[in-house]
Amino acid sequence: MGERGAGQGAPASSGPSGPASSEATAGTVLAGYLHAQAAEFLRSLRLHRESGSDAEDATEASRLLRRSARRIAGTLHVYRPLTDVDWTDPLRAELLWLSDTLGREHAHAARLARLRGALHRLSGAEGPMGQTGAGASGARAAGRGGYGDGGGMTVGAARAGALLERQLTLARTRAHSAALQALGSSRFHAVADAAAVLASELPLDPAAHDLLAREALPCLAEQAHRRLTDAADALPLSVAGHPYNAEALTHGLAAVPAPDAPPAEGRQDAPWHQVRRLVRLRRYAQEVLDEHVASEAEPTLSVRLLGANQALDRHRDAAEAAAAASAAARTPRIAPATAYALGVLHADQRHEVEAARYAFGRIWQRLAVPTA
Repeated sequence: MGERGAGQGAPASSGPSGPASSEATAGTVLAGYLHAQAAEFLRSLRLHRESGSDAEDATEASRLLRRSARRIAGTLHVYRPLTDVDWTDPLRAELLWLSDTLGREHAHAARLARLRGALHRLSGAEGPMGQTGAGASGARAAGRGGYGDGGGMTVGAARAGALLERQLTLARTRAHSAALQALGSSRFHAVADAAAVLASELPLDPAAHDLLAREALPCLAEQAHRRLTDAADALPLSVAGHPYNAEALTHGLAAVPAPDAPPAEGRQDAPWHQVRRLVRLRRYAQEVLDEHVASEAEPTLSVRLLGANQALDRHRDAAEAAAAASAAARTPRIAPATAYALGVLHADQRHEVEAARYAFGRIWQRLAVPTA
């Protein structure tokens, strides 16, 4: 999913969402946090509708919509035992659908920008990458400077950049159309109606009205932390802890058992992506706790969770960029120089995957285990 905006910081509300006394109930505190997030969702929706033809405002409003949707869905997941699951489970699924649909356009744009920047860095080129549709003569002109003087790209690099731009721009256009269609659908309007209800009322399990927040909320957050710890312990952190270990490049040329099977790199990355999702859930669980005891909250855990989330966001972005370069290299009838440039680009992004794993491993070693 990416949102790819997981590292954007704390939620909109800054003060305690409910009574901070030791007698506050779990339902009261959880409802206060979700009321604030639902209100932020509705505010972002209004901004999106008012943005009109302003692409920058629409992009920012979409980012805020995704952020609120992720926080609501993640909080409903962690604190599910406290809610009326017949109402909250369908809403959580719809919010995840919405966040994923709205995030694809941004993901394709960010991927193209990342690969464009990597091509310039690897080529020593200073000018902008060749535009979509540039002919062979334009590619040759771009490559005259070569690597030596840093004045331009090789022919293969310029053509690789043009190919990536065509493919990712097409994917972005399709994602934009899908997002517009989703925002105009009855399915989205049902989500907006549910968010309006959530802004004033959270359907709770009857027991949540009697459980004390200081007992129930940390217990559920600790369960989320244990799931995260179990998943992180299964990662090859001992290997990732060594710089330049080349683990991320392992199986890069391995054959797949079937044409529709995921590549070996994708199977290697999957556990890391799962840990990223669990880190995000743990962050949202901690935000609820921090809102409840805002005046006494210890920021160290929240800061380290944010750092871990950002490292794994970089891991996901690099892995997806490498996959895009690999997919472009499989385009039929491309020139050997173009395929070579895409191979270099793929290897560069897999090294970025390795660097992100190393960064996460160092953060994870310092990540304090919370006590219930």
